[in-house]
Amino acid sequence: MAAKKTVKVRQTGSATRRPKDQRQTLVGLGLGKIGRVRELEDTPSVRGMINKVAHMVEIVEE
Repeated sequence: MAAKKTVKVRQTGSATRRPKDQRQTLVGLGLGKIGRVRELEDTPSVRGMINKVAHMVEIVEE
């Protein structure tokens, strides 16, 4: 079975004074504090969440 593709995401911006849906998206990604890194499965839904909060996260190259 092929290994699942993953993507590492780091939070770079604060969720303070952001719309509620953007804060909830960060929580859905497993983030919430600046500097936190999560390795997530690379699916279209996760990519959409990353695009929604692209100004507060960065993709970490491996």
